[in-house]
Amino acid sequence: MHKAILTPIATAVLLYTGASFAQPAEDKAVEPAVVAAEAAAGGVVIVTGTRATGMKAENSASPIQVLDASALARTGQPDLMQALAQNLPSFNAQAFGSDMANMTLSARLRGLSPNNTLVLVNGKRRHGTSNLAVLGGAFQGGAAADLNYIPVAAIDHIEVLQDGAAAQYGTDAIAGVINIILKSNYRGGHASVTGGGYKDGGGRTGDVSANIGVAPFPTAYLSLTAESKYHGFTNRGGIDPRVIDPATLAAQPTLTAAPGYPYLNKISGDAQYRQHVLAANFGFELGSDAEFYSFGTYGKKKARAFENYRMPNRLPQIYPNGFSPLETFDEEDYAFTAGAKGKLANGWRWDLASTFGKDVSKLGVATSANISLYTDTGVTPQTFAAGQFKASQWTTNFDVSRDFELGLATPIVLAMGLEHRRDSYEIVAGDAASRYKEGSQSFPGFSLTDAGKHDRSNDAAYINVSGQPVKDLTVDLAARFEHFSDFGNARVGKLTMRYDFTPAVALRGTFSNGFRAPTLAEQFYSATNVSPRSAFVQLAPNSAGAKLVGIDGLKPEASTNISAGIVLNPSTSVTVTLDAYQISIRDRIVGSGSLYGSGGSVNSPAVIAAIRANGNVLDPTVVQTGINIFSNAVNTQSRGVEFVATLASSYGAWGKVDWSAAANYNKVEVTRINQAPLQLRPQTLLDATAISDIETASPKMRVNLGALWRMGDWTVNLREAYYRKSSEMGSSDGALYYQTTIKGRALTDLEVSYKASTALTLSIGANNLFNKYPDMVNANLLAEQRANLDNSAVTVYPSFSPFGINGGYYYVRAGLKF
Repeated sequence: MHKAILTPIATAVLLYTGASFAQPAEDKAVEPAVVAAEAAAGGVVIVTGTRATGMKAENSASPIQVLDASALARTGQPDLMQALAQNLPSFNAQAFGSDMANMTLSARLRGLSPNNTLVLVNGKRRHGTSNLAVLGGAFQGGAAADLNYIPVAAIDHIEVLQDGAAAQYGTDAIAGVINIILKSNYRGGHASVTGGGYKDGGGRTGDVSANIGVAPFPTAYLSLTAESKYHGFTNRGGIDPRVIDPATLAAQPTLTAAPGYPYLNKISGDAQYRQHVLAANFGFELGSDAEFYSFGTYGKKKARAFENYRMPNRLPQIYPNGFSPLETFDEEDYAFTAGAKGKLANGWRWDLASTFGKDVSKLGVATSANISLYTDTGVTPQTFAAGQFKASQWTTNFDVSRDFELGLATPIVLAMGLEHRRDSYEIVAGDAASRYKEGSQSFPGFSLTDAGKHDRSNDAAYINVSGQPVKDLTVDLAARFEHFSDFGNARVGKLTMRYDFTPAVALRGTFSNGFRAPTLAEQFYSATNVSPRSAFVQLAPNSAGAKLVGIDGLKPEASTNISAGIVLNPSTSVTVTLDAYQISIRDRIVGSGSLYGSGGSVNSPAVIAAIRANGNVLDPTVVQTGINIFSNAVNTQSRGVEFVATLASSYGAWGKVDWSAAANYNKVEVTRINQAPLQLRPQTLLDATAISDIETASPKMRVNLGALWRMGDWTVNLREAYYRKSSEMGSSDGALYYQTTIKGRALTDLEVSYKASTALTLSIGANNLFNKYPDMVNANLLAEQRANLDNSAVTVYPSFSPFGINGGYYYVRAGLKF
């Protein structure tokens, strides 16, 4: 890294935890393109995946990709998750979610669950969201950290370890680790204003962010960041067949008077949200060999999302033209870490820290009604408090490490640590009106049987030994023991090796195992999901109702990771890495398919019994009822290859170009399906849709080709992203399944920036420059839905599209350095 960027003071601290004490931020912002090039080339000191000090990404025994703040900003969208997805081919971000999943989108690494990737901030564990993703799809069950509560303007760089790291960081790091390193500037700063929207309408986006560094007193730094952003509704849905049916129009003539007719069902589109986030990173020297540090974030988000349109005959006394219920979402998320670290006279390095994080989501329904309540009493609210989710995590770590000179090629690094963690998850019942009988339309309030608070504690100890026993051979061995209050003990280990044949050629490989206890949300989430046509209950796996269908709680996942790769550095300007991997997971926790109690092609009486045992009252007007449930339904195997290459070129008066190519091939296979319990037969826990969500809903291959050209005051960033085909099976009633396939697409992203002065930079850009859309939902499935007057036919673009359903996004940005 450039000497003006990484000074000796910053180095000393970054080497150990990433909670850095650094020199001025404005130095870091002088030449962001240089930082990006060096990050891509691996010349950055890393703190992830190793306990050794001074390790660079290019010398790592595990595959590490480093993204600096400039690379994140150049994606154009003020959204950290999307910024990561556009830079990392193995990181697939959810572009659209159903119901409450539309409020908190998820992402997954190497085709695994979002819960299999550990997120760290300055090396410390980040808490997960309280808003669990349900209702099927490739991201079902996701309750990982919400990355969008960490403002991009607060980030110095991100280190992504794409390898199993359960033995090093915790038993849920099966797919890898994302370590977000915050800025630690003590003077200077940067502000930016971004505005954009989609070519075909909607999604108007505005973002204002600023970071400033101050020195509250000598030897101290305080980096403060604030961000405020807005994103508007989009609608990419088709016409709901119910609203154009001749018989329906004759019976309900007021339909045509509804504003926007016939496009009345707006469920197929982005939620509208406003979000405000604050971040701070603080530290000061306690003496020559010790430092106090703390950092935290606070965020507030309010969002609304359209639900399925309700016809005029549902409640003509209040809604003569029908109504479109809105799910509302009021979320508060915060995290705070405080710690101290230093070095003892005998050479031991130590770090003691405690982190508390919490996410509270208040769920509501607007422009709705409780029809049974109106029928029985003559009145109904139109706005409901449907309940709350609360999730918290308190983690305390103590780590020590020391170098030992044993006469080997390099000193041996011994690192040890202890961790105590306590997790909590709670569902708060909705108000009385929201849960009366079938409840508020579109989203019934959480019932008293849904509500409850649940806790878990976890204690862990690890030991890590690394070094070079002989010249050019690096060996890194880690072991970890964890005890869960509800699942007992887990023992995991990891062996990583690298051999440098020459300075230009090295081989590396890893063998590890992992263990992931189900999240508390996966264990205890319970709710009723209602559309105009169907009502499905999400049963908690350990509930009385679940036992009636043969499910008796969840058990942990177990995994085995194997990887091998080659690192090539033929010159100072070229770096190439190629890593192959295999991840086997036993008893993987996945969501079931649709298990019908009535209205399906095959129905199970046990499903109806389970719904009754759970205390649910379903809307009597629906034609289909059933359940969904999480279970340890499958064993899976993920095999893939990760390729990264960078080249820095100079063309004299024509400027410099940093070329990059990154690709990921990932094939996920279900190797074993646990048979359906006898109570459900002939239905199975996983139908064709659920299996396709695991195996084919994410593209097997993604390729990113990039060119960053700098000449004078001009910078042009061009990226071509190729998504191989993806597919999902769909059915109206579980009888016939139709495959929707999104063919391979190449999308172009372009940004042009001009440095108008030493302080001001202006940019204009586009994501999906040529406004490409995914293929539409299978025509036969749409025809069947339309014939059945099924509201699902409004979804004409598949929600599993890896690049979304909104088309091209165009933006402008102004950045000010001070």
